[in-house]
Amino acid sequence: MIKAILFDFDGVILHSLEVKTQAFYEMFLPYGVAMAERVKTHHLQHGGISRFEKFKLYHDEWLGIPTDESKIYELANEFSRRVFEGVVNAPEVKGIRSFLEANYHRYRIWVITGTPTEEIQEIVKAVQMDNYFEACYGSPEKKTYWTAKIIKDEKLKPEEVLFVGDALADYEAAQVNGTHFLLRKHADNEALFAPYNLSFIYDFVDFEAYLKRLNEA
Repeated sequence: MIKAILFDFDGVILHSLEVKTQAFYEMFLPYGVAMAERVKTHHLQHGGISRFEKFKLYHDEWLGIPTDESKIYELANEFSRRVFEGVVNAPEVKGIRSFLEANYHRYRIWVITGTPTEEIQEIVKAVQMDNYFEACYGSPEKKTYWTAKIIKDEKLKPEEVLFVGDALADYEAAQVNGTHFLLRKHADNEALFAPYNLSFIYDFVDFEAYLKRLNEA
């Protein structure tokens, strides 16, 4: 019986992936189109990984420009400024608010994302969804960490937890912790998940029916 649901945010609750993809592209365009395209491709293939890790990789290893913690936070803050308005104005994935409104008393629900914790809390409040969630957690801690912590702190069994995500980091968090996983499939991850035989949805219109089948299995 599912008691808790963990949602990724970008690409799962909001159609906000393109906002962040474009921000990465624009921030690295001064280093050339080829570098900007490389960053864009990597970002799309590694959704759910924190921007701190990505900026460290892109600058230190790909560009050969050494960075310290202060520089990484400077880049991350610039990224936040670029994306915040676009994210909160992004359209919702069909059916998500209706599901949350009807079910937040029935299930315990969290957001686990690669976005910094403080920022995701501000975003969720801005889109008026904060009352649906127990809490919203993000980077610098990884999704595997937050999933494990929720299971332990809330005394849940892994089989009582469903992770709904659209990135390999989401799938990894579910696999490592033994929870159920449901893919929110879309154009940007269809090829990435093609080798995997996973249950998936395109939106949340029939999500309650999926949960019913899962609980009856």
